[in-house]
Amino acid sequence: MNTLTLTPDQVAAAIKQHGVVAILRGDYSMQETIDIAAALREGGVRILELTLNSPSALEGIGKLRELHGEAMFVGAGTVRTVEQVDIAIDAGAQFLVSPNFDPASVQRSRQRGVLHLPGVLTPSEAQQAMNAGCRMLKLFPSDIFGPSYLKALKAPLDDAEFVPTGGITPDNLKQMVQAGAVAIGAGSSLIPKKIVAGSLDHIREQAEAYNRAWRDAHA
Repeated sequence: MNTLTLTPDQVAAAIKQHGVVAILRGDYSMQETIDIAAALREGGVRILELTLNSPSALEGIGKLRELHGEAMFVGAGTVRTVEQVDIAIDAGAQFLVSPNFDPASVQRSRQRGVLHLPGVLTPSEAQQAMNAGCRMLKLFPSDIFGPSYLKALKAPLDDAEFVPTGGITPDNLKQMVQAGAVAIGAGSSLIPKKIVAGSLDHIREQAEAYNRAWRDAHA
């Protein structure tokens, strides 16, 4: 599959297939960003979101697309404005993630043919985002209410595809899947804020743990 020409539906299918969206947020050097992505890939995580409030995000998106090609899917996170939609896509982002639902940003993403996961929490926000053309939604912050809240949302909104983000570990991932998650987002529990000796081994091991948990949840 050529990752340069994927449709939003194809990227959404890849996210659901691989299940774990790694979130890279922080003041990492370009070399650290490259090393972190390599460790994630070695651990089996193939979906990586670089947040735009990280200094090297835009450069990192382009560099990782160049280095990993079809082996990883690289997107931009914390996309909150139309302008950010454009700069992220121009940098090479294959999908966009927001902490909020901004109709203008979603409309721009759809115009440019790129998958956009808006952040929602309430049933009204979820329905508004779906009315705007988004089916896959970031449930954020998911650690506040937990799996029981996701299950309650899924009862009436059974056609929504929720990607809960916040507080999800390999130990509670299965509960989220059982509650209806089609994928999950993992940030600081997967990638430490600072890269020191042993950090890359830790990332690789955590990536493997998340992948095992994802497979176990679907066994």
